[in-house]
Amino acid sequence: MAQENSLRLTKVQWLICIIAVIGFAFDTYELLMLPLIIRDAVMKLGGHAFGSPDYNYWRDLFFYVPAVSGGIFGLLGGYLTDRLGRRRVLTWSILVYAFSAFAAGFATSLPMLLFFRCTTFIGVCVEFVAAVAWLAELFSDPKQRESVLGYTQAFSSLGGVMVSGMAALIAKSSASLPAIHGGHDNWRYLLISGLIPAIPLIIIRPFLPESPVWQQKRAAGTLKRPSLKELFVPQYRKTTLITAAMFACSLGIAFGAIQQIPQIVPSLVQVDAALPPPERAKLISGAVANTQLFQEIGGLVGRFLLAFLAIRILSRRNLLRVFLIPGLILVPLVFIFPATGNLAMLKWGMFFAGLFTVAQLSFWGNYLPRVYPTHLRGTGESFAANIGGRMFGASAPLLTTQLLATMPGGGPSIKLAYAAAAVAFLLYAANLILGLFLPEPQQEELPE
Repeated sequence: MAQENSLRLTKVQWLICIIAVIGFAFDTYELLMLPLIIRDAVMKLGGHAFGSPDYNYWRDLFFYVPAVSGGIFGLLGGYLTDRLGRRRVLTWSILVYAFSAFAAGFATSLPMLLFFRCTTFIGVCVEFVAAVAWLAELFSDPKQRESVLGYTQAFSSLGGVMVSGMAALIAKSSASLPAIHGGHDNWRYLLISGLIPAIPLIIIRPFLPESPVWQQKRAAGTLKRPSLKELFVPQYRKTTLITAAMFACSLGIAFGAIQQIPQIVPSLVQVDAALPPPERAKLISGAVANTQLFQEIGGLVGRFLLAFLAIRILSRRNLLRVFLIPGLILVPLVFIFPATGNLAMLKWGMFFAGLFTVAQLSFWGNYLPRVYPTHLRGTGESFAANIGGRMFGASAPLLTTQLLATMPGGGPSIKLAYAAAAVAFLLYAANLILGLFLPEPQQEELPE
């Protein structure tokens, strides 16, 4: 009974968990704006028709360039997290992505919008690494730590639900909002909304405690200097390379397949040609947001399922296979069949695609803190998440685009669906194979 009481969260720990939930949720909120705004933004700012070479060129830039920027600066952010502390880097990363999202809503050209999407991505990439290291070190009991990391990350998918809901709300009410650059474009208001959730984080997070593990080591003078080179010494080399490759596959499925759905849905919507253009646009925007909502609810369920299983399945390899094996079968089928002709079935297909795919991203937040010591934790997490995930995984849309020309189908949406199916199958299969070599953590406690 005494041990049970000692593991109950204190008021400060509850506050930390609540703030972490908000932070994870709005990381996803900021990132998942892109699939919802990309089609309208490129057509509006660039005048490029959907499916044209110029449209595909800018779409690929928006998916890949911010991810590369986030990967490079995110790796630097991981290093700074180990050097300067978890809390300080967290605070600055939130400021960067909040004000970048706001500024993006007032972009007057595609290069300007691309710049602010890059800075938004940088802030989010740094925030994720700092937040995971911070949470892992605040909770010393292994089961409590696994639960906190699992359940707080589960709310990342709530960010996707909220951005989908916000997109649907804006689609209904944009005409009543103040005009921006002489128009009422839904995508501008959605970008600007990214500032709102950052306000409580900016106010509260600077007053929360620093990681006690990191602070004690720094005060005692025993905190080693982080080193990128150290990730490749024999002790950590296999872990560094395998986790980076697998994180790339996990995020590649999301970027190369799942996030292509908002570009596919408009072709599945049955719209009366007699309706005026604003009404047609409203119906299409609503259908896109609704499909995205199903996907994000599935992702939310997947993250909670991962959190539930994380303390019940000891083997990390077996835990990951719970999601990889069914995902390998189901996700490609969703893109081959309902994504090419049945919007009602597609919504439910995306629910399960989100479940099996998004749960993998929570897995890495639980796994990575257990395989690196304190002075290397932020740097190691950042290499896997930002170099592997953001730089290479986020390049999956480029693979999707390259496959388009070889796909059957009479229109760009059908070709895109088939290409996304191929990418999903390849990356799920690669993750299953790589998982055979994933090192199991040697202990439940965090390495010192």
